[in-house]
Amino acid sequence: MDNENHTTGSAEPHLGAPEDAGGVRVDTQDRMVIRFAGDSGDGMQLAGNRFTDAAAIFGNDLATLPTFPAEIRAPAGTLPGVSSFQIQIADWDILTPGGEPGVLVAMNPAALMVHLEDVREGGILLINEEAFDERNLYKAGFESNPLDDGTLAGFDVHLVPMETLTKAAVKGSGVSGRAVLRSKNFLALGLLLWMFGRETEVTARWVEKKFAKMEAVKNANLAALKAGYNYGITTESFSRQIEVRPASLPPGTYTNVNGNTALAWGLIAGSQLSGLPLFYASYPITPASDILHELARRQNFGVKTFQAEDEIAAAGVALGAAFTGALAVTGTSGPGLSLKGETISLAMTTELPMIIVDVQRGGPSTGLPTKPEQSDLFLAVWGRHGESPLPVVAASSPSDAFESAVEACRIALKYMTPVILLSDGYIATAAEPWRLPDLAGLPRFEVPFAAGPNAGDRFLPYLRNMETMARQWAVPGMPGLEHRIGGIEKEETTGNISYDPENHQLMTDIRAWKVANIANDIPEIEVDDPDGADLLVLSWGSTSSAIRAGVGNARNEGIEVAHARIRYLSPFPANMPTVLSSYKQVLIPEMNNGQLSRLVKAEFVTPVISLNKVTGVPFTAQEIAAKIMELAGR
Repeated sequence: MDNENHTTGSAEPHLGAPEDAGGVRVDTQDRMVIRFAGDSGDGMQLAGNRFTDAAAIFGNDLATLPTFPAEIRAPAGTLPGVSSFQIQIADWDILTPGGEPGVLVAMNPAALMVHLEDVREGGILLINEEAFDERNLYKAGFESNPLDDGTLAGFDVHLVPMETLTKAAVKGSGVSGRAVLRSKNFLALGLLLWMFGRETEVTARWVEKKFAKMEAVKNANLAALKAGYNYGITTESFSRQIEVRPASLPPGTYTNVNGNTALAWGLIAGSQLSGLPLFYASYPITPASDILHELARRQNFGVKTFQAEDEIAAAGVALGAAFTGALAVTGTSGPGLSLKGETISLAMTTELPMIIVDVQRGGPSTGLPTKPEQSDLFLAVWGRHGESPLPVVAASSPSDAFESAVEACRIALKYMTPVILLSDGYIATAAEPWRLPDLAGLPRFEVPFAAGPNAGDRFLPYLRNMETMARQWAVPGMPGLEHRIGGIEKEETTGNISYDPENHQLMTDIRAWKVANIANDIPEIEVDDPDGADLLVLSWGSTSSAIRAGVGNARNEGIEVAHARIRYLSPFPANMPTVLSSYKQVLIPEMNNGQLSRLVKAEFVTPVISLNKVTGVPFTAQEIAAKIMELAGR
C-alpha cells in the first residue's frame, strides 16, 4: 500500500486493538484502499461512487481513482473490458487514492486476473464465485480455477454467490429476464457498507431519487442493497468488520467533488466575480464531457452552453461569444486542442479573452481516451502557428481545479488574452472532499470594457493600458466603438490592416511582452523545504499529490528533500530562476516523456532529472519515494 505516513513509519495500515461487537471482530485502521472491479457493464463506477458518498458523509478523508475501458461496451468477460473504481478512505488528511488495495471486489475472473497482483499480502478478496465458470475462466486467461488451485493462498478470501443472492432479493420487484442481475453491484455495495460499518440510508436515498420514475429498477436496487448488507450480518464467512474513523479536518462546510465538477464551478465563480455571462461551447469528448453536462444544469447562474458539431465549430462559437462580451470558454481533450489551434491563434491576435480547457488524456490521436497523461504541455505552450504565446495554467487536484479555473478567468479578462487551462483524466474523474470557499471574500475582477471613444471622437481598438498592455474590449452595438478586427495583422493603436514589417515586429513583441509580464502578477513558487535540502522535486498538474506524499515518505526515512508545485507554466513565476539555482539536483516526475523538463532546461539552462511514465496510470507515492531514495544513495 502507498505509504502516506502522518505519524507512523509503517507501510501498512495502522491496526488498533480488535473490538468485539456481538461476535464480530472490529479492526480499527487509520486508512484502507478498496477497489471494485468487474465488466464495464457491471456498474463498478456507480458502486464506487455510492461508497464514496457514504464515506464522505461519514467524515472520512478520501481520494478516488476510476478506471474504465474506452469502448462504450467492451467485450464482456475479457481483460480489456475490465472497469474498476479505487478509493482510499482515512481518518487523516490523505493525498492519493493509494496503491495496493486492502480489499478487492472481483465480479468475474477477468477482474481478478487484472487486479490480483496489486492486492497487498493478506488483503481481503470478495469474489462473485458464480462467475467463475469454464467460459469466463477461458476468456480471462486462467488455465485452472483460481478459487481452488491455490492461487489465492495468503489472502482473506470470501466467495459470495452474488447472482443467486441477487435473484432471490429482487424477486417480486418487477424486473425480469437478464435485467435481474443488473442489481448485483448494489448487492456487493451493501456487503461493503456492512464490512465498513456504514449505514445504507445515504445510498437508499440516492436510489430513490435516481430511479424515482423507474419503480421496478428502484425496488430491485434497494432490495439488492439490503440483501448484501444482511448477508454480511448473517453469513458465518464474515466475522470481521473494518473501522476507519472520521478524519480530523479543518472546520467548514465540505462537499465531495471531482475535478470536472470543481472546474465547472470555478468557471461559474469567474462569471459571478466579473459580472459577465458565462458561455461554454464544446464537442463531447472523453474525459472532458462532464464539464458541459455540469454547466448545462446551471442555467440559474445565467450559464449558456452550446454543444457544437465538432471541435473547430466549438472554438469558433466561443470566440464569437468573447467578441460579444461574454466570459467565453471552450473545453476539450487532447485531439480537440489540436483542432482548435487556428481559432486559438485568432483569439490571440485579436486579443480577446477566452479560456480553453484541455482535460489531457493518453495520446497521440485517439490514444488512450479514458486514461490520464500530461502530454499536451508542449501543445499548450507552443502548439500554434506563428509567434503566439499564451498563458498556461494547470490544476493539480480536483479541488484545485476550482481555484485554477477562477485564476484562468482573472488572467484572461485582465490581460485580454486567451488562457489555456490544463487538467487531465485523473483530476477530472477522481473525487475528494472539498471545503467550500468563502465566496464573498473572493476579489471581483475588473473588466477592461471600453466606455466610449478613447482618442477624441475616435475609438482606437489597440490603444493599450500601459501597465498590462491589454487593449480595451469593445462590445458590438455601442455607438462610437466601431472598429476593425480580424486575423490579418493590425496596425498598432488603429487596428487597420497592416503589412508593414516594422509594425509586425512591434505587434509581435507587444503580444509576447504582455504574456511575459503576467509573471509579475502571479504568486511566486512556494517551496516546502524544512531541512535545507539539496534535492528539489518539482511537480505540476496531477502528479503533485503523489509527489507530496512521496516526499513525505522519504522524509520519514531521514531523507532531506524539498518540494515545489508549479501552477503557472507559461509564463513561469518570477522567482523560478532563484528556486532552481538553490538546489544541486532537481527531479521532475511527469506522465509524459519529459516535457516540463525540456521547458525548464530551455528556459533556465538548468540540469534536471526526469522521472517519466506514459502507462495511463498515475504515479504512486511509492514510486516517487523510491526515486528520491535512489538519488539519495539509499
